[in-house]
Amino acid sequence: MGLNSVNIMGNLTRDPELKNTPTGKSVCSMSIANNRIYSKNNEKVTEVSYFDVEVWGLVAENCAKYLKKGSGIIVEGRLKQDRWEKDGKTQSRVRISANSVHFMPKRAEEGGGQAKRTDANSSLDAAADTVSAEDIAWEE
Repeated sequence: MGLNSVNIMGNLTRDPELKNTPTGKSVCSMSIANNRIYSKNNEKVTEVSYFDVEVWGLVAENCAKYLKKGSGIIVEGRLKQDRWEKDGKTQSRVRISANSVHFMPKRAEEGGGQAKRTDANSSLDAAADTVSAEDIAWEE
């Protein structure tokens, strides 16, 4: 048995992309930027890391519906490595497979709003000012 757990906060670097598998399951691909600030030689240094995130099911649909480039999110999930062969060489990439996505409050210049949370067990705990409960695809 192994431990594979990731919690990360960042901003979307592009709009989410929603697709459906041949069996009709929704999958959303997103990319987030995460900043690390530290001191080096008494100067403040910012290091930016970029991570690909995949989200499945109703959570994916809600992410595609309510998020856009620049949106802040917290992702809870696991690391997933994909491997394939290309030109006789093994290729790989690691991405985050999300179990839940927490929507961060909008910035003041974007008009405010409440934090939203969506995960495999509860689609959205709090709706934004313009979102009613009837607009949300609840998991059954």
